[in-house]
Amino acid sequence: MSSSCAVSLTLRSDPLSSTNTTTFTFPTRLPQYSRSKCVMNRRDFAFKGIVASGVSVTGSSMVSEPVQGLERLPFKPEGYNYWTWRGHKIHYLVQGEGLPIVLIHGFGASVFHWRYNIPELAKKYKVYALDLLGFGWSDKALIEYDAVVWRDQVVDFMKEIVKEPAVIVGNSLGGFAALMSAAELPAQATGVVLLNSAGQFGNANELSNKTEESFLQKNILKPLKEIFQRIVLNVVFWQSKQPARVESVLKSVYKNTSNVDDYLVESITRPAADPNAGEVYYRLMSRFMLNQTQYTLNSVLSQLRCPLLLIWGDLDPWVGPSKANQIKDFYPKTTLVNLQAGHCPHDEVPELVNTALVEWLSSLTPEISRQNS
Repeated sequence: MSSSCAVSLTLRSDPLSSTNTTTFTFPTRLPQYSRSKCVMNRRDFAFKGIVASGVSVTGSSMVSEPVQGLERLPFKPEGYNYWTWRGHKIHYLVQGEGLPIVLIHGFGASVFHWRYNIPELAKKYKVYALDLLGFGWSDKALIEYDAVVWRDQVVDFMKEIVKEPAVIVGNSLGGFAALMSAAELPAQATGVVLLNSAGQFGNANELSNKTEESFLQKNILKPLKEIFQRIVLNVVFWQSKQPARVESVLKSVYKNTSNVDDYLVESITRPAADPNAGEVYYRLMSRFMLNQTQYTLNSVLSQLRCPLLLIWGDLDPWVGPSKANQIKDFYPKTTLVNLQAGHCPHDEVPELVNTALVEWLSSLTPEISRQNS
């Protein structure tokens, strides 16, 4: 990542209020990328998502120098703290003092993906970060994964560990978990921040129109489909373990690839030591990632009550800026920050993301004080 990015923040409309929509822009000197190359289908996603299950990387030439001028979270192979949730071991960390902020990683990542955000934010706030069940240093539980599992995990984490009002921040899959959790905890969630969030707009009622499965569909076609899915995903899993594939996948997500280093790779590959990693990947891809229709952005946003900040990498090959604009149009208490970055702006351009978060949190403080008074 270029250390020469200009970190100036320009406010383009009225201050944040319950009825105004605010947009921030960051002028940067990051290189521009053609959107024509940002095309992804399900097979591409499966290759990219495989990092969740762990891969083997040997002889990597990727550099490990930290971003110039930014403190980096120390990498601890043993992890930081652990919390038992529903009989499963959950990894988390906490640093700093002040207004609580809860960070939730995306698909295939862990608390270490916030390596350049946690130390900086902890100078002003009490920062929590946790690994979702099935990812990172948390247990790879053999359960049926859906959005409710992670929502319940974050809700209970807020109640049992944080124990006070907090802002919930999430990237990608973690963004949707943050959104669902905040909707479930209107009194404790004082704000939500989404960085290139997962989730789709749609009509959740469409599920009620399903027709009853016939004998052929239930007893022959469905089992054959599951067998085929397992074969294909096992092949994808095996292919994605190759070192060249890992480096290619990471560089396709980071538009500025200088932060694709051995720290990032190890934080993704180390969870592969769990023998359940492959099965968790199969369940995630076949039963959750390819069937995200039950929970929609519009249904969850309709339940949200707190201010919302969108920090969006406009060069994301997975989730383009049009989704951010849709969310902003749908939910009036929204602030939008557009960045020239890919799917993980918090790690690709951490200076800009940290600045955007601090600026927004500063503007949010008076409202939080009023809510708590």
